[in-house]
Amino acid sequence: MDLEFNKREDLNKLKLSEVNRLYNEIKKGGGEKRLAKLRSEGKMTARERIEYLIDKNSQWIEIGAFAGHEMYEEHGGCPSGGVVVVIGYVAKRQCIIVANDASVKAGAWFPITGKKNLRAQEIAMENHLPIIYLVDSAGVYLPMQDEIFPDKEHFGRIFRNNAKMSAMGIVQISAVMGSCVAGGAYLPIMSDEAMIVENTGSIFLAGSYLVKAAIGESIDNETLGGARTHCEISGVTDYKAKDDQDALNRIKNIMSTLGKSQDAGFDRIEPDNPRRSPSEIFGIIPTQRNETYNTFDIIECLVDKSTYEEYKADYGKSIVCATARIDGWAVGIVANQRQIVKNGKGEVQFGGVIYSDSADKATRFIANCNQRKIPLLFLQDVTGFMVGSKSEHGGIIKDGAKMVNAVANSVVPKFTVVTGNSFGAGNYAMCGKAYDPRLIVAWPWAELAVMGGSQAAQVLTQIQESTLRKRGEEITPEAHEKIMNDISSKYKKQTEATYAAARLWTDAIISPEDTRKWISMGIEAANHAPITEKFNLGVLQV
Repeated sequence: MDLEFNKREDLNKLKLSEVNRLYNEIKKGGGEKRLAKLRSEGKMTARERIEYLIDKNSQWIEIGAFAGHEMYEEHGGCPSGGVVVVIGYVAKRQCIIVANDASVKAGAWFPITGKKNLRAQEIAMENHLPIIYLVDSAGVYLPMQDEIFPDKEHFGRIFRNNAKMSAMGIVQISAVMGSCVAGGAYLPIMSDEAMIVENTGSIFLAGSYLVKAAIGESIDNETLGGARTHCEISGVTDYKAKDDQDALNRIKNIMSTLGKSQDAGFDRIEPDNPRRSPSEIFGIIPTQRNETYNTFDIIECLVDKSTYEEYKADYGKSIVCATARIDGWAVGIVANQRQIVKNGKGEVQFGGVIYSDSADKATRFIANCNQRKIPLLFLQDVTGFMVGSKSEHGGIIKDGAKMVNAVANSVVPKFTVVTGNSFGAGNYAMCGKAYDPRLIVAWPWAELAVMGGSQAAQVLTQIQESTLRKRGEEITPEAHEKIMNDISSKYKKQTEATYAAARLWTDAIISPEDTRKWISMGIEAANHAPITEKFNLGVLQV
């Protein structure tokens, strides 16, 4: 290994350690005092409930851990969106678990909480995964009710999805382990099976104070909607549990009896490790986003035996297309190439840019993977499509549209890893969040934006200075530098991986060493849902 490799490795690992430090803080939820208060009430914390529920020594992945990061500081913050979401195994059945974190504003729903819950349900619906709700929530966070209550992708969509999943035959299990109030009361009752914990669980459309104000009736919450009421009188819940552990054991028993579902038939053989360690990625990826590297080195660190079969190797070299295996699963890889290469005419191409021939190659490859029923993996490190008169005259918009069309209409499951840049229309063509990847994750140094930071800062500076000149203000060199620095700093913050993860533009920020686990578990989840549609590109300008 050379000195440059070691420098890259050190700086990239430092970036990962910063993300891990932040994650460890987020895992504390509303803070140690609030977690201790939950335990003093005889409850387990959200993360303790999940840890007890999932199979010992089994793999699991967390969705949206950074949701809400630095988004609601004026409201006291909302770590992890006030809800913990995990894909894992219960009684050896893969499932998705949604656990309200009552240490964060008593589990109240912020706008990002709703978005994260809907993302969990989307994953369950796309992959036909059983979903388990561990309910402990005070309902909508009232100071922000206008951003969570009435719109299509707001709170009410949760219950619409409950109904849709029930009709699809997707198993839903709920355990009411704390508050479950107002509209939220519908969630467990729209599940297939619901249980409630004695003394701590309660379900009602309106609590005792609101009942008193509305109809003048005086009643305590336990009598109004506690475990005895709903198991012995109303019949709303199916089981009564003596404590959290008892409820979680009942869920394990239910999961152990589930029948097997028909699978999608994705091919898997005996897994094998890469010959090149995934840890090498830390030294391969440059620390400066405009530097180059060889994408094949990354692929060799991710795929079984470090072997792959490249498609159209001598054509459209700014995108690499190849079939390979990850943890035994067959995958089709579409990856941006950031190495400086020469095309057949001897012209230099700069990696990370999508050219017409590369878009054409990727379109054909995506179609082939759909024909062969091979899941797709996109490795995104893209600065956009090539611009300029030569590209425009060559039909870059037309070829780019073909690729976007193929990605949008693909019926095999798609998975996206943002390994570096994710800029402009390149984000779309390489299966960004808008194109329904089953899972989309970023490495710690990833950047997502409409364009690169330096270009954006120059454009935004020109716009601001033009406005100031129209007001008669003079732009001195010092003023120009200050405007440029202020804009660059703000824009850079908005491109960071944590900013994207906070808004659920990605599902997680992961170490490169965990990439194989995420893709393998993702394909296993997707294999629960047989493909019922045919791949069709629709109308294209050819």
